[in-house]
Amino acid sequence: MSKNEQQKKTPLVTHLVAGGAAGFMEACTCHPLDTIKVRMQLAKNAYRSASGKRLGFLGVGVRIVKNESFWALYKGLGAVIAGIVPKMAIRFSSFEAYKGALADENGHVSRTGVFFAGLAAGTTEAVLVVSPMDLIKIRLQAQRNSMADPMDIPKYRNAPHAAYTIVKEEGIRALYKGVALTALRQATNQAANFTAYQELKRIGRKVQELDELPSYQTLVIGGISGAMGPLSNAPIDTIKTRIQKSNVSTGSAWSRFTIVTTEIYKKEGFRAFYKGLTPRVLRVAPGQAVTFVVYEKVKSWLDMFKDKVQEEGSITDGVKSVIPSK
Repeated sequence: MSKNEQQKKTPLVTHLVAGGAAGFMEACTCHPLDTIKVRMQLAKNAYRSASGKRLGFLGVGVRIVKNESFWALYKGLGAVIAGIVPKMAIRFSSFEAYKGALADENGHVSRTGVFFAGLAAGTTEAVLVVSPMDLIKIRLQAQRNSMADPMDIPKYRNAPHAAYTIVKEEGIRALYKGVALTALRQATNQAANFTAYQELKRIGRKVQELDELPSYQTLVIGGISGAMGPLSNAPIDTIKTRIQKSNVSTGSAWSRFTIVTTEIYKKEGFRAFYKGLTPRVLRVAPGQAVTFVVYEKVKSWLDMFKDKVQEEGSITDGVKSVIPSK
C-alpha cells in the first residue's frame, strides 16, 4: 500500500473519533490507579498502617476511600476527559504524519523511524495538551478533602475552577510548569509504546498469517507495549509530579528540577524516585491495552462505514449514468 493510499484510508477525523473514544474509555477505566500513584509520589514519607506496616498501592487506595469516599479516586477525572479527545487525536494523527514523513519511497517505515515518530508524537501531545491537563489533574488529586462531606470545601472545586484559580494566582505560565519533563515523559512513553506495539503486531500478523489481529491479541500487545514507558521513565514522572504540585513559581525550570531532585534523593533516598511505579504500570499498561483495542475497533468501524458510503455513492453514480436524461 502506498503512502497516499494509507493517508486516504485514515483521515484525521478517524483519528479524532477513534482516539477520543479510546481515550475516554481508558480514562474512566484506569483513573483511580492514577490517583493512587499521584498520592504515593507526593507523600514525603511512605503510607503506613496503624501497626506501622508499609502500605502498598491497594492499601493506599483503601485509605483514600475510607477517609475521602470512593469518588475521591476520581478526583481530576474532569481535567483528563476534557483533554482526552485532542490528546488522542494529536497522538495518533501526528504519529501517522511523522511516520509518513519518515517512510521510504515504497511507504515502508523502519523500526528506527517508528521510534522517532513515537518520540515526536509524544512531544507534540505533551506541549499542546498534556502538560496543562496534567498540572490541573495533579492539583485536584493532591487535595485531601472528603467528597462525602459537603462542608469540606476544597480550594479547587473542579477542573475549570482549578484552571481559573491557578491562572489568577500564579499566571498562565504556571499551567506549563514541568512542561520539559512532561514532554520528556510523553516522548519516551510513546516512542517505547508505538515501537513495541507496531513490532509485536507485525510479528503476530506474520506468525499467524493474518491481515488483522483479533481483539484479545491487540489487548495483550497493547498491555505489554504500554508497560514499557513507565518502566523506562519512572524518575522523570515522580520529579514532574512534585514540581507540578508546588504552587511556587520562583527560579528557572532547571533550578526547580535540581532542587526537587536533590531534595527527594537526600531526604527520601533513591527508591523514592520509583514511588507509585506499581500503580502507574497497572494504570498505563491496561490503559494502553484498552486504548489500542478501542482505537483499532472504532477505526475499523469508521473505515467500513466510509467504504459503504463510497460503494453506495458509486452505485448511485452508475445508475445515473445509464438513465437517459430528459
